Amino acid sequence: MKLEFESGVFLHSLLGGDLKSLVYLEKALGLEKVVSRDGWVQLQGSPAQLAVGQKIFTDLEDARRGGAELTTRDFRIAVDMAVRESGQSVSEMVSVKLMASRSGKAVVPKSPGQADYITAMQSHDVTFGLGPAGTGKTYLAMAMALTMLKEKLIHRVVLTRPAVEAGEALGFLPGDLKEKVAPYLRPLYDALHDMLGPEEGQKYLEDGTIEIAPLAYMRGRTLARSFVILDEAQNTTPEQMFMFLTRLGEGSRCAVTGDSSQVDLKDGQQSGLAEAEQALQDVEGVALVKLTGADVVRHEVVGRIIAAYEVARGSD
Repeated sequence: MKLEFESGVFLHSLLGGDLKSLVYLEKALGLEKVVSRDGWVQLQGSPAQLAVGQKIFTDLEDARRGGAELTTRDFRIAVDMAVRESGQSVSEMVSVKLMASRSGKAVVPKSPGQADYITAMQSHDVTFGLGPAGTGKTYLAMAMALTMLKEKLIHRVVLTRPAVEAGEALGFLPGDLKEKVAPYLRPLYDALHDMLGPEEGQKYLEDGTIEIAPLAYMRGRTLARSFVILDEAQNTTPEQMFMFLTRLGEGSRCAVTGDSSQVDLKDGQQSGLAEAEQALQDVEGVALVKLTGADVVRHEVVGRIIAAYEVARGSD
């Protein structure tokens, strides 16, 4: 089967700019041979294999014509989803767009799991983003919050996380409480500054439109017309988690991010995130989205490291 495209440049863009993508396609589909020249690809294999191959290129072409700049990762995701017959597509995945980052590019999901996470935040009052580091849990929650802020769907953004050593250890650090917990909140500032320019971000922080505070500051408050993000939720106690979830007021949304495998609480102390996962599975308006190593968008080796650890720990 020969698939022809308008130009070699366009075909190259479908491959994420790397002809080695065709090797991945050939192995994943079990094709006899894949040959490419200027503007066309020829696939040799069974009728079933060819049908899957055509579906992959149709998906990629739809995504590209929709304005997406495809990467080799996107190409491999398209292949993997077609082979698994997941019913998902790269064109649908990249059509989900949030506000532009400082680079000027819209924030889009980089995996099917991330697309599910964004869709959940759009349609649920409370969304739990659960999974390992590098899956974009906090970054995408931040992008969703700022998108809703820009669209005037909410009035303010509140970012919080527990300071797991908020006891005697903090007492030895210099400064007031805000200065003591600043190191714990640094990742939230980093994500914020990645999306907003320094001046705009500082303006929002100074006028209270965006607030970054330790979890202890949430007690006794009711947060209305706000998007609230609780980061590193695995380090909350059950009492802290319950307190946080009951702060939401009218017109508010909430995203809770965490990784139950990375709990830093003292031995024997139950994680509030673990309890919430069990208690809230069937609650209307609450979504629990589980991300995996396949959703890691850092260096490719990070995903392989996570997968290796999951296998090793699962065999203990």
